[in-house]
Amino acid sequence: MANRQTLCAPVLAIFLTVAGIVVPASMQARMNEGRISSVHTPQPGSAERKAILDSMRSKVKELHGLDVVFNVLTMNSSGGWAWVHTMPQSSDGRERYEDFAALLHNDNGRWQVDEIACTEPDNPDCLGHPGYFRGLARRFPGVPSSIFPTARYFR
Repeated sequence: MANRQTLCAPVLAIFLTVAGIVVPASMQARMNEGRISSVHTPQPGSAERKAILDSMRSKVKELHGLDVVFNVLTMNSSGGWAWVHTMPQSSDGRERYEDFAALLHNDNGRWQVDEIACTEPDNPDCLGHPGYFRGLARRFPGVPSSIFPTARYFR
């Protein structure tokens, strides 16, 4: 299915061009790079969702020594990339921790945390600042911007 989605954007660009419909150069470039693709939220219980959250859980354990479960606020996946924003808590629900958001990439069938979002208020390099996702897309050129929570961050 992923290969079919990867082919759709370039085929669409060719079709529109042949049909005489003007496609902006920026959109053509993104389509040719495969950066416009369908976004989905992996369903609870799916292997993809479990693998993504297991990678995040492992990172929390590595950094903070905590075993957590996640209340998922946002999970968007496309083209081997995922953006996930969660509220971690202890397995019994008594302890709640700071939100944990991350960009992940599937590398040879294994999800890896590429960047953990900074959540400090008033820091221009952190989540919540209007330029955060634009900067993230620059640091990771292959990431489809469509996985980020909203397109307004790219204006």
